[in-house]
Amino acid sequence: MNDSHVVDARGLSCPQPVLETKNALAAAAGGPVEILVDTVTSRENVCRFARSQGWHCRHEERDDGSFRIVLTR
Repeated sequence: MNDSHVVDARGLSCPQPVLETKNALAAAAGGPVEILVDTVTSRENVCRFARSQGWHCRHEERDDGSFRIVLTR
């Protein structure tokens, strides 16, 4: 993704993926933000937080079982 922020939060325990997402959203200035996580719980928590901040969340499961989350305004 061009002009996007990418956060690799794979291997991090909650709440760390949400905290990393919070920092990325603060720096993103409305552009897309991509978050990589490796658990369903992290995926749900990141999406829930992002939606609470007015971001749209879509996600896909990758071949390795991790998740790619794309957040947009």
